[in-house]
Amino acid sequence: MTLLAADGISIAPSCYSRLTNHWICGSYLQDRSSDLVHATVQHLEITGVSIVLSIAIAFPLALLARRVPRLQGLILGTSTAIYTIPSLALFPLLVPFTGITATTVVIGLALYALTILVRSMLAGLVGVPAEVRESATGLGYGATRLLFRIELPLALPVMMAGLRVATVSTVALTTVGTLVSYGGLGNLIADGVQNDFKAELLAASVLCVVLAFALDALIVAAQWLITPWARRRSG
Repeated sequence: MTLLAADGISIAPSCYSRLTNHWICGSYLQDRSSDLVHATVQHLEITGVSIVLSIAIAFPLALLARRVPRLQGLILGTSTAIYTIPSLALFPLLVPFTGITATTVVIGLALYALTILVRSMLAGLVGVPAEVRESATGLGYGATRLLFRIELPLALPVMMAGLRVATVSTVALTTVGTLVSYGGLGNLIADGVQNDFKAELLAASVLCVVLAFALDALIVAAQWLITPWARRRSG
């Protein structure tokens, strides 16, 4: 979408004109607000679904790596190897199977987040003191009850730290989804670069940063609410 006039003479002078091309353009924000909202919602949806999918994959992998130590190297090495694949190569590799769809971006981003989430989940679980496990076992806690009532609450601060990093990095990586037309705000950033339209480029970039800060703050607030014992300990 090109909003700039072909020249600066055929229309009234404004920030739409190539002659001015201001970084800040109130007219653009007003006229294209629906495009900005649509791109922001798409960006948020792709990021959220990708993180949820990554958590669903990372958690059992972290449990498996802790239960079978000899598999830790394989699991961590594989997730790290995936992260080293450039997104410009990974998305096209997925296209033959998932097509030019948002699914391509979601799967790619979920795979990228694995390397952070698996490591943080494993570190959190391994960091639970052995004497705490022994005490819980002595009190009659089974494996499942021990995991959800004792280990997970104690591991949450480390896990949430990993979730914050994974979420913020996924917000940034979602822009690469513009390769298959599902990059959310990345679509506007790419269009702004292609057409040298500064107002579009700046608006989309600022929204992307704001979205990252907002999601990070949301995770911090959620952690504050679900880990009251950590607040008491730090206080």
